[in-house]
Amino acid sequence: MTHRVLVTGAGGYIGSHMLACLREAGHFVVALDNFENGHRSAARADHVLECGVENRTLVAAALVSHRIDAVLHFAGYIQVEESVREPVRYYVNNFGCTIVLLNAMVDAGVKRFVFSSSAAVYGAPATNPVTETHACAPINAYGKSKLLVEQALPEFEHTHGLTSISMRYFNAAGAKSDASLGERHKPETHLIPLAIAAATSSGPPLTIYGSDYDTPDGCCVRDYVHVEDICDAHLLALNHLVAGAASTALNLGSGCGHSVREVIDTVARVTGRPVPHTVASRRPGDPSSLVADISRAERLLGWTPTRSNLERIVGDAARWHCRIPK
Repeated sequence: MTHRVLVTGAGGYIGSHMLACLREAGHFVVALDNFENGHRSAARADHVLECGVENRTLVAAALVSHRIDAVLHFAGYIQVEESVREPVRYYVNNFGCTIVLLNAMVDAGVKRFVFSSSAAVYGAPATNPVTETHACAPINAYGKSKLLVEQALPEFEHTHGLTSISMRYFNAAGAKSDASLGERHKPETHLIPLAIAAATSSGPPLTIYGSDYDTPDGCCVRDYVHVEDICDAHLLALNHLVAGAASTALNLGSGCGHSVREVIDTVARVTGRPVPHTVASRRPGDPSSLVADISRAERLLGWTPTRSNLERIVGDAARWHCRIPK
């Protein structure tokens, strides 16, 4: 079955990869992005709508005119440290604008929604791996803004029949396997691209934020999941909703944790170059360890993160990095 899908944040990292995944699967795709942080060249779709999700009238009209049957929502601010400094900005954009988008869907009669959430909703979990039943207690405005959306979704279902799946990403990483798309945030704050840039001398030395965490080597531990595995999960989630499945939240990760130092060692091994780095104090809002229990997504969607070993993630990211201008 083919779908007609609106993808928000379509010029961003995961959004642009999702466009490629959907089009390769034969679906009709409308890309929506105001390109504040996304890249127009990455938004390859059947139709591109340059606006923000906060434009309720325009978005609703596009949903109707293109006969959209589902929305995949990736638009939002993503920097944890910035959310600590400017929390209101994150509530307005990530929560407030998503509510406007949901209302536009109601206006247009679109009832299927896949939401780009985050493991940040868990805060500093008491146990790892983290299951979806773990208490949600976010410790920064980024995580709180995502949780607010998740808490609003049952209200839209109860009132308007809008079903949804919230995808709680752990650490999205890597690049398209053919190196045609990759990660290029403005500014870049994610570990793997920063480590690759440091190793290849196209960026400054890497900064390790904190080496005194309660982890085996003192550095933060994270679960890295390949961006193409994330896209596969979204496509399966879309099909799951179309088949009449109930709303839910799902963890997306690899199920394995790697420390910052392990990532640095892997980047050095894959690129054949050392990663210059310094150690600084901890950043506010960073939990020591976040590792996903992915059994629910495996069970409900039949999803397996086949590309999410660290060597593959770093290798794909490095190939992409070598293709883009310095």
